[in-house]
Amino acid sequence: MVLQQKIAFNLKKPHQFLALGFGLGLAPKAPGTFGTLAALPFIFATAQASLMVQIALAIFISIVGVWLCAKTAKDVQVHDHPAIVWDEIAGFYITMIGAAISWQSLLVGFVLFRFFDILKPWPIKLLDKKVKGGFGIMIDDVLAGIFSLIIIQALFKVGYLI
Repeated sequence: MVLQQKIAFNLKKPHQFLALGFGLGLAPKAPGTFGTLAALPFIFATAQASLMVQIALAIFISIVGVWLCAKTAKDVQVHDHPAIVWDEIAGFYITMIGAAISWQSLLVGFVLFRFFDILKPWPIKLLDKKVKGGFGIMIDDVLAGIFSLIIIQALFKVGYLI
């Protein structure tokens, strides 16, 4: 029998608070799914912003995420611990860039992002396995977000989403 060590996160440390999706990554089941929801404040805050502002924020969230995830992973000595969900925040935010925000578009974007994040089709799986550190934690979710962004924008273009 293998005993799993309980990781002691410290939400008083700003980098851990952010990396853990404001604490949502500590959900006992499906932390990545709950952590993805932490992107909603960013999505709503920039829903009316220009495309350039949304892209700039996505880049900023992703770059900062490399550091947040690397520092938190180093703190707990576990690469890509499931509670570290800043990568999911970045991925879902990227998914929703330029989207008209409605409950339908949020649901479709959420499902698309979680689909790509969980199943990790090529080349996402390759990056997930080969790239380490904070960049490695972030890059597979950024790519899952880009795949989801392409599909959701196509759905808007052909009229399946309004």
